Amino acid sequence: MGQNIIQKILKAHLKEGELVVGNEIGMRIDQTLTQDATGTMAYLQFEAMGLSEVKTDISVSYVDHNTVQVGFENADDHAYLQSVAAKYGIVFSRPGNGICHQVHLERFGKPGTTLLGSDSHTPTGGGIGQIAIGAGGIDVAVAMGGGLFYLIAPKVYKVNLTGELKPWVTAKDVVLKMLEILTTKGNVGVMLEYAGPGVTTLTVPERATITNMGAEMGVTASIFPSDGETKKFLRSQGRENDWIELVADDDASYDRVIDLNLSEIEPLAACPHSPGNIKKVSELSGLKVGQVCVGSCTNSSYKDLVTVAKILKGKKINPATSLGIAPGSRQVLAMLAREGYLSDLIDSGARILESTCGFCIGNSLSPGSGAVSIRTVNRNFEGRSGTKDAQVYLTSCEVAAAAALTGEFTDPRKLGVEYPRVNLPERYLVDDGMFIFPKGALRETKIMRGPNIGEPPRNERLPEKLSGEAMLKVGDKITTDHIMPAGPRLKYRSNVQKYATFVFENVDSTFPDRCMKSKGTGRHNFIVAGESYGQGSSREHAALCPMYLGVKAVLAKSFERIHAANLVNFGIIPLTFENPADYDVINQGDELEIADVRDLVAKGGTINLSDKTTGKTIACRAELSERQRGMVLAGGLLNCANER
Repeated sequence: MGQNIIQKILKAHLKEGELVVGNEIGMRIDQTLTQDATGTMAYLQFEAMGLSEVKTDISVSYVDHNTVQVGFENADDHAYLQSVAAKYGIVFSRPGNGICHQVHLERFGKPGTTLLGSDSHTPTGGGIGQIAIGAGGIDVAVAMGGGLFYLIAPKVYKVNLTGELKPWVTAKDVVLKMLEILTTKGNVGVMLEYAGPGVTTLTVPERATITNMGAEMGVTASIFPSDGETKKFLRSQGRENDWIELVADDDASYDRVIDLNLSEIEPLAACPHSPGNIKKVSELSGLKVGQVCVGSCTNSSYKDLVTVAKILKGKKINPATSLGIAPGSRQVLAMLAREGYLSDLIDSGARILESTCGFCIGNSLSPGSGAVSIRTVNRNFEGRSGTKDAQVYLTSCEVAAAAALTGEFTDPRKLGVEYPRVNLPERYLVDDGMFIFPKGALRETKIMRGPNIGEPPRNERLPEKLSGEAMLKVGDKITTDHIMPAGPRLKYRSNVQKYATFVFENVDSTFPDRCMKSKGTGRHNFIVAGESYGQGSSREHAALCPMYLGVKAVLAKSFERIHAANLVNFGIIPLTFENPADYDVINQGDELEIADVRDLVAKGGTINLSDKTTGKTIACRAELSERQRGMVLAGGLLNCANER
């Protein structure tokens, strides 16, 4: 039996376990990336574990999230990141160089390699033929130090592409269609492999848009073959020597095959407040739009922005609509400027923003009260934009540009103009001057630590018994944005004591204070949740800060992969209901108890939780590997690392 692409890469990097679906495996990681919102804690943990140098092929520290320096905190964190990079052998990408996923695709991504990143959209690298996986910062820190990354051997779904996209239909519409098919839940432990004759019609930037938003489906990674298009892209970046051919064997097998005819797709939009809430743009026509934002790691490539520039050339945006544009990298921005497209964008009335994540994470350009905002980003969770009652829609750049001109949702096929075809450059403008590459002489660099930078907190060992309160009960699809708000709060990411005061701020602002009252009393805090708990960002603070507040267990109908791993990394037990209907039995404020919890976690199997308020006994399970059980018992990965 032949192998698919994912099996080939995983087998080449397998160091522990057997590549059988459902088994835990340990992989060697070739490359890592971090960004400043998650990287500061990752490097603090790297130091706390006593690691002395980076042992990957390359590790890159990007500054792309918190470049708006209001107050001293972000500037101090950037100084810390730069000094850590110099000392430990990490490439540092300076503020303004661009968004980590796009820049990494341009300058470092290699077919056939593994990439682990402390950002959930790391799977963007699959567009170039990498197995690229998002993870918590501490997992990335371990990988940087030469340790293995552990995951469950995945099911592999083949997405068989046929046909060709019609004018005004884009890669964004392809991945929105995939979200309509697979939805945002139920895909834990799955990797997607795109194949079929339609693959050859898609460029690497288009492929990267598709793999980027695989994160919204909850899949571990998505990948395209490394073929002639991949070689062409790498040659245009001056990196042809990084190319290898990588295709599935003719007799490769898959756990599921999804057939998708590109010719049948039309412009789509994800409606509030989920990337999986898909409608045809034609069904939304006429809906007034107050704001348009073009950019993010999903849609800010050269092709994307030149297309927008050509649509807007010689026109003015609607007076009732504002337009912000953030190129994905300094490379793209410089090329737009040199080729005249930047002038076209400026002349149209667009506001040109930094090459950063910015508005995608609610750090800038928050919409007005109740405003409709069309964005080319990957997430439209409630409040993520910085305005809780904003109505955020996700679309392609073409749909966004049409709305900017007309002031309302407009099917771009109805604009009455010819679709602007964009040919990718034979050579991109390559300038690596905003990278600081590690040098031996810099290893004596003094680490810069501002007053906002604290030590990573540690959990205690799991006690013999858990007893305390159901401190919060929430519903389905609770995202890490719900748990740990970003935007202006991100500047406290290096100060867990302060950042923890904002846990569940937009759900129940009393949660942190109520948790703190139980600290030191011998009581423990529980969270009860519905399906797909922990969707969205990989931010480990969504586990780290609740741990600091004394949360010992989260009981949910189901968990998303990265967040479940992060909970374990910080010694919080992720428990699932054996009978999901038991979710209705527990109320917020109930007194809960798990007797002999250490023995139960160590043995595996059913864990009985007693609701002392109702008198009910609820059967739960902690679906953990032997390695993870050891971590929970020790109080988290940091404790395990220091015990070795």
